[in-house]
Amino acid sequence: MSAPLLVEVAGALLRARRRQTLVAALGVTFSITMFVALLSFMSGLNKLLDGLVLNRTPHVRLYHELQPAARQPIDRATWGRGQHNFIRSIKPRYELPRIRNCAAIMAAIRHDPRVLGVAPKVQTQVFYNVGTLTLNGTVSGIAVEQEAALFAFRDYVVAGRYLDLQTVPNSIVLGKGAADLMLVEVGDVVQLTTTRGERVQLKVVGLFQSGLLDIDKVQSYTSLATAQKLLGESSTYVTDLQVKLRDLTQAPAVARQYRQLYEVQAMDIQTANAEFETGTFIRTLISYAVGITLLTVAGFGIYNILNMMIYEKMDTIAILKAVGFAGRDVRRVFILLALSIGVFGGGLGLLGGLGLSLLIGRLPFNPASLPAVHTYPIDYNPLFYAIAGSFALLTTFLAGYFPARKASRIDPVVIIRGK
Repeated sequence: MSAPLLVEVAGALLRARRRQTLVAALGVTFSITMFVALLSFMSGLNKLLDGLVLNRTPHVRLYHELQPAARQPIDRATWGRGQHNFIRSIKPRYELPRIRNCAAIMAAIRHDPRVLGVAPKVQTQVFYNVGTLTLNGTVSGIAVEQEAALFAFRDYVVAGRYLDLQTVPNSIVLGKGAADLMLVEVGDVVQLTTTRGERVQLKVVGLFQSGLLDIDKVQSYTSLATAQKLLGESSTYVTDLQVKLRDLTQAPAVARQYRQLYEVQAMDIQTANAEFETGTFIRTLISYAVGITLLTVAGFGIYNILNMMIYEKMDTIAILKAVGFAGRDVRRVFILLALSIGVFGGGLGLLGGLGLSLLIGRLPFNPASLPAVHTYPIDYNPLFYAIAGSFALLTTFLAGYFPARKASRIDPVVIIRGK
């Protein structure tokens, strides 16, 4: 039969069962809406949670770790004599945790086409002096503009101006947790004790809040020159090189190459934050599982409605086959019925999912630990809508195929004789 005629027959059957058709379409609409909204919200939440650490973590970190020598003097002295030496409690030799030839290494890394940027850092342990008490702390000396450009440093400074680190001598951006413990604000002066036992006074020009309380209680930032001054070292003293790549997935290979090339320790972001990737994968998997379950339930609803329609329309099917409709024509009619429900309900569901996502994205969300967040995170990824639309069509097709196959096998003679 011609396609227009099959479409007309399918439309007549749909109009004859308007209430059941509407219920089936609403089931698909609800499933698609929740599928899109759930994935958009969970993906946005994953990006927010991972960004708390990943935005502040270099893709490749180069550093010099103090370790015992692989070959001890006794091994060198007895080499070739066929004896084995058992040495315990080996202590590393006294050496500063600095990266040697740092300027040359930075220049070479900047010319690497895979690298977006590199920023030096000086890490040192300090004690915050609060009256007669001391609090453990960590001070990171940073190249302020490079840190802000590569690692979104400005987004986490909740009070004061981070650029004052460059212009105000002996200044510090204090962690919000440490500032609350010491009851200091922007403009106050704090006293630190360095690893050399010297007491230094620094002016607070800003407060830093990462969203991780344990970090905010100990972490503070100064300029690179101030940190080198705290340690009594020259301007060439650097303990870390933070490398940001154009492609995050290249981090393990780049780390291995830099480790061999520059004879330093190298840590890639995948190794340093493996637990975050695992958490993101599990949350995404749960979201897809729930969404697919909703669509599958809607598919069973369509299947039941079409199955009942076949039993109620036995006479109609018999008449269609008696006047010349082949079994494949009847099958096509019922598949058209199912796909019509899927297209109509899926289209409304995609619009509903977008609307619900927009609504969630406008709801106020102001956690105290996340000052840069003001609304619930939503990820408007077109892939979610493509998956939802494709799965809606697939589900409704399968839900209509099996009843359609049953309808195509009906013998009109048996039906008419029974009547």
